[in-house]
Amino acid sequence: MKKDFKSSVSKAVHNATLTGALGKFSEAYKVNRQKAYEGIDFETLRETIAERKSYAAAHLDLMAQTFQINAEAAGAKVFRTNDPEEVKAYILKVARENDVKSVVKSKSMASEEIHLNDYLEKNGIEVGETDLGEWIIQLAGQKPSHMVMPAIHMTKEEVSELFSKEVNERLTSDIPRLVEVARNELRSKFLRADMGISGANIAVAETGSIVLVTNEGNARLVTTLPRVHVAIVGIEKFVEKFEDVVPVLTALPRSATAQLLTSYVSIITGPAQNTDGSMKDLHIILMDNRRTDMAADDKFKQALQCIRCGSCLNVCPVFRLVGGHVFGSVYTGGIGTILTAWFEEMQKSEDIQGLCLQCGNCKEVCPGKLDIPDMILEIRRRLVSQKGQTLVQKSIFSVVNNRKLFHSMLRTASLAGKPFTSGGFIRHLPFFLSELTEMRSLPAIAAEPFRDRFEKIAQPKQKEKIAFYAGCLIDFAYPEMGEALVKILNKAGFEVIFPQEQTCCGAPALYNGAWDVAAQNAIDNIKALTATDVSYVVSACPTCTVALKHEFLKTLDVEKKTEWVAQAQKLADKSIDFSTLVKKLVDDGRLNIAEGVELGKITYHDSCHLKRTLRVSEQPRELLQKAGFELSEMFECDMCCGMGGSYSLKLPEISAPILERKLKNIKETGAGTVAMDCPGCVLQIRGGFDKEGGKVTVKHTVELLAERLK
Repeated sequence: MKKDFKSSVSKAVHNATLTGALGKFSEAYKVNRQKAYEGIDFETLRETIAERKSYAAAHLDLMAQTFQINAEAAGAKVFRTNDPEEVKAYILKVARENDVKSVVKSKSMASEEIHLNDYLEKNGIEVGETDLGEWIIQLAGQKPSHMVMPAIHMTKEEVSELFSKEVNERLTSDIPRLVEVARNELRSKFLRADMGISGANIAVAETGSIVLVTNEGNARLVTTLPRVHVAIVGIEKFVEKFEDVVPVLTALPRSATAQLLTSYVSIITGPAQNTDGSMKDLHIILMDNRRTDMAADDKFKQALQCIRCGSCLNVCPVFRLVGGHVFGSVYTGGIGTILTAWFEEMQKSEDIQGLCLQCGNCKEVCPGKLDIPDMILEIRRRLVSQKGQTLVQKSIFSVVNNRKLFHSMLRTASLAGKPFTSGGFIRHLPFFLSELTEMRSLPAIAAEPFRDRFEKIAQPKQKEKIAFYAGCLIDFAYPEMGEALVKILNKAGFEVIFPQEQTCCGAPALYNGAWDVAAQNAIDNIKALTATDVSYVVSACPTCTVALKHEFLKTLDVEKKTEWVAQAQKLADKSIDFSTLVKKLVDDGRLNIAEGVELGKITYHDSCHLKRTLRVSEQPRELLQKAGFELSEMFECDMCCGMGGSYSLKLPEISAPILERKLKNIKETGAGTVAMDCPGCVLQIRGGFDKEGGKVTVKHTVELLAERLK
């Protein structure tokens, strides 16, 4: 990452006003969104939206032609272009033909995308934003920091300063007074404007209509008072039929601001009469700007299902720390990274794609069913494909791809780390490594890895065999977790085998765009784990389980190693996460957990991959309660802890405050123990508590259950 980008991230994270405003909003949003969707089947709703929008995206030419025919039949003038420069030139031409001196605009990301304001102002036309948030940032000379709430990063005091300069009057930060000032200032702009420019939230091909939603009514004034109205419509806004408007309007306000409906919904079909009885001059510009290219791309065409609600930003643990300005462009957040890569250039997403934690929160709430994390991974893959890996990445992955060398280096690191180890933790490291232990203590690398300890475990002979995939952390940092797993599965009648040839699951390479490295990791593990006939392949690391069940297949397919796909599928079919397997064994009567004992209060942290990819959340809770723990849920129990694999090493300035919030939420439950199913989360949270001197015990579920076997 470039130094100036890292610097902007650090500056944003340390901006208390920004993080305070975004943090409060995101916390309230989650609760309010849930209320707003009460009585609505969200999954069915978003399935409908995704289906209607994907149909329109797959037939953009047909949508545009149909829309143009119907809009022109209603009296509008329609102009379609792929070129942003032609959009600006067309608007300037219309302005000059109508002797336009002053323009008012309602909120339009499409106009931001082509930097229309600057262009018109350079050509002598006054432009006034009329959405309150947009007007504030226009006065401040800034870009929007959020797709729906462009000025959310500013305080009322900062706004009063801006307004004071604008009206040449010393104003207080009294909000009703500031709103009154805005209303007075903007009303005069509406009345003298010659042209109104709007965007559109929806464009209906069947009727040639555009639909606009606002809370302030400014779009209605922009589109009715001036004698000329120009609407800039990105062609991803198409729906085929008028009835398709309903699902979008149902989801848009609920997902954007947790409202049941916005205060104003305007549907415009053809020009209306001006106040003097003449007909309004209505121009609708259908702007492509590489949207058709996007529709033809198998991976990114789903991005055209976006309804621009911004819910992905509202639930993103990174966005609520850094806001939108660090993205450096018009569009922000995960979806902004994707749109920037397409509407500008792939290279401009090089730094900002690194902000994505891959936690999957955005995917859960997206009304268009966009898989934003997956598209970010694809951007990383294409960037590495275009530019190659960095020297550092090449060095690291060349080691990871050589299992013997990789494991030898870990054993050496165990010895080298001894002088810095105390109580199982490394709390300080020298020189350039010191940053690694600033926000949390690190686990000491085990003196004896699990693969060595396994050989010494005396297992009862059993007919049924199960393979254990440990992953690097359990193998080399937390071997006791592996021992606990063997103990539990032996009790359930399994003989555990540990294929010594298993190696890294490939997740670090995959998440950094090095898919060729991940493919080789997949092949090595497939060979190791399918060599013996077993009932299951179990892992106590959700990230590794996701690799075994899903990512090996995907990676091999993309890297065209199709000769391995059948074996990868066989491995995927047998792979299972620890808690799901143990819950099944308990339900089947093969495993008994000691009951009738009160073990006190416990809280549970959901790891991102376990809950959102493997869909496992209740199983570990039920097992822990069956064992005698009293479960006390923490606030945001399923919010990422900030680990994200190598993310915590690359962006500790973001990982640290996310961890800090997680520790606070855990402590507020009053529980003495926090359980989780991910060794990576254990590393992050246990290390965080050790660093701050907290007294909360951090345990993997496997350790807690092993103590409670009958």
